[in-house]
Amino acid sequence: MPIFLFPDDPIWNEEADAVEFAVQIGEYQGRVFVTRRTLQGIVGHTPKPDEAVQQVCMNRPLFERATEQRIMARALDPDANIHLTGRDLHRAAG
Repeated sequence: MPIFLFPDDPIWNEEADAVEFAVQIGEYQGRVFVTRRTLQGIVGHTPKPDEAVQQVCMNRPLFERATEQRIMARALDPDANIHLTGRDLHRAAG
């Protein structure tokens, strides 16, 4: 059984201007956010919401690996969620 579970499909969160998906570790469940600005660094332009979700879905292993690395480093945001950055994605791709 994996340590980390990603139970939801990514969705667009208008308020956060980000793609959002869940991560679960035991009983803890947090949210992972990938902002449109972070995705801009990947696609080379500011993606529309549906394109942003599509990019996360198409590259899901990268986003999950970046999330796992942040959790293993105990680098949660103050709200106990994770807001992935371009640096996180670069490290995960490395």
